[in-house]
Amino acid sequence: MLVIGLTGGIGSGKSTVAQCFARLGAPVIDADVIARELVEPGKPALARIVETFGAGVLNQDGSLNRARLRSIVFSDVARRRQLEAILHPLIQKEMEARVVQLSAPYCVLCIPLLLETGQARRVQRILVVDAPHYLQYRRVMARDGLSAAEVAAVLRAQMRFRERLARADDIIVNDRDVAHVQRQVERLHRLYGELAAVNKK
Repeated sequence: MLVIGLTGGIGSGKSTVAQCFARLGAPVIDADVIARELVEPGKPALARIVETFGAGVLNQDGSLNRARLRSIVFSDVARRRQLEAILHPLIQKEMEARVVQLSAPYCVLCIPLLLETGQARRVQRILVVDAPHYLQYRRVMARDGLSAAEVAAVLRAQMRFRERLARADDIIVNDRDVAHVQRQVERLHRLYGELAAVNKK
């Protein structure tokens, strides 16, 4: 199976692109979705996070307070690496388990830190979603209720967009409406189908 690694900076529109691929019938495995599943109450990963960062990262109902944890890890590189050491191996293991269960010409792995964490070796092509910085700020501030300073901290923790684009095999520019994104996804859907067919020969 042809494995596509979908990545991009925060607020670039990775989820929108992933949804477009899913509508076309392509299997999409999203690292963020798996991460949320791994930290549900009662899961071992949540217990390790509490052990590492303290009970202050929990809501009153025992669920993870993502905003509080985010404020801790994106203001301290060492703390962010502690969180990554807990979650990334578990996420990778779960993604691999889901890939082997698929039967399709190609699949899409949506991994925000695909390049930063050295996971590019797990995919055959890298698809980067790109968007102007002002749109990234606007989207994340509206979606997550973050301040401009908090968005800037997240962006600093991610690979610079020029480096990311230099590693890309394919690029989707998300600076207009969803229809514009959909057209780009449809073009890549045809390309990936053709490449997958060649791979099978």
